[in-house]
Amino acid sequence: MDKLERLAGFVRESSRIVFFGGAGVSTESGIPDFRSEDGLYHQQFDYPPETILSHTFYKRHPDIFFDFYRKKMLCLSAEPNDAHKKLAQWEQEGRLLAVVTQNIDGLHQKAGSRNVLELHGSVHRNYCEKCRRFYPAEFILQCEGSPRCSCGGIIKPDVVLYEESLNESVLERSIQAIHDADLLIVGGTSLAVYPAAGLLQYYEGDRLVLINRSPTPYDSRADLLLSGKIGEILRSLP
Repeated sequence: MDKLERLAGFVRESSRIVFFGGAGVSTESGIPDFRSEDGLYHQQFDYPPETILSHTFYKRHPDIFFDFYRKKMLCLSAEPNDAHKKLAQWEQEGRLLAVVTQNIDGLHQKAGSRNVLELHGSVHRNYCEKCRRFYPAEFILQCEGSPRCSCGGIIKPDVVLYEESLNESVLERSIQAIHDADLLIVGGTSLAVYPAAGLLQYYEGDRLVLINRSPTPYDSRADLLLSGKIGEILRSLP
């Protein structure tokens, strides 16, 4: 039995699937990841991306932050790929408990998924830091410099920057979903960013599947390991 057949068998036999994904899930939709050869961390900017995407830099240099954010993080024309669509299908069939994602692009929801736990927030939620008024991502994209609310406050994207904590409620719900899963599929993530990567320790089952294009620190713990594009692999499943 080859690996795809084994994975298909896991899916058929499972009723509480949880998918844990990272930036590699959206690369097939044209959104760059961070750590691959073509990722943001290997491109040249005036400051390292990790620095620009930190809370300290956002506070000290908001105009530079938003210039980078609009050019590299706001990909509003991107469409869901086969991975997003397959996960939405499984949820509609009642087989998938939740999608736990490190992505902020909203493509899982765009594909039809409802129970999406966004560990790092979403570009589609933006709030005035002064009065908490909500603004859509399109407003941020159309602004120049630091986006300002009508009250004068800066409008901050509801995304988790470096030095910021994850949302406790989202974190707790993600831990519970992973704990309850009878099949945990992890795809498109280097599993190098904590505390998100540490969530795998809460899985107590014996069907841990890792799908990635490059090795991860958790490869030796996987019950099934596949190398390749997540969309192509999920498209072949029932």
